[in-house]
Amino acid sequence: MTTPEIKISEELKLIGRKIETSLSENRIGELWQNFRRKQREINYQVSQNSFSVEVYKEGLEMKNFTPHTLFEKWAAVEVSKFKNVPDGLEELIISSGKYAVFTFKGLHSSYPEFYHYIFSKWLPKSGFKLDHRPHFEILGEKYFGPMNPESEEEVWIPIQ
Repeated sequence: MTTPEIKISEELKLIGRKIETSLSENRIGELWQNFRRKQREINYQVSQNSFSVEVYKEGLEMKNFTPHTLFEKWAAVEVSKFKNVPDGLEELIISSGKYAVFTFKGLHSSYPEFYHYIFSKWLPKSGFKLDHRPHFEILGEKYFGPMNPESEEEVWIPIQ
């Protein structure tokens, strides 16, 4: 598994669509389809990157996370300002902070093993603690979709 880079993220302004879901519900494809239909209406986009964001309930410890744990899932893009937000989409601000940034490459089906490594092996040995801020993935030019084994994304885990 990879060793992360430790980075400080500036505040991020995102516009997107959210749902409350769990891994067992697997409604993430539906979320992205609905978001993609509206994405071209978003003004002031900073880049071509997309953001997949998870917002967990206050006090959730990842060791207690199960496939049935509910969380807020966002499909979004970064914008320079919030102006003329399209109907059906919402604003999300992710405050600045320290993150462990991992690169994930492969099929989405191997994601659970990757997350298990981060939270059960890397984090306990790192000297850092998980911070209660949104987790997010940046889907950039090397992201080819969840079923492509060559697909890469940046995984940002909030730490303190």
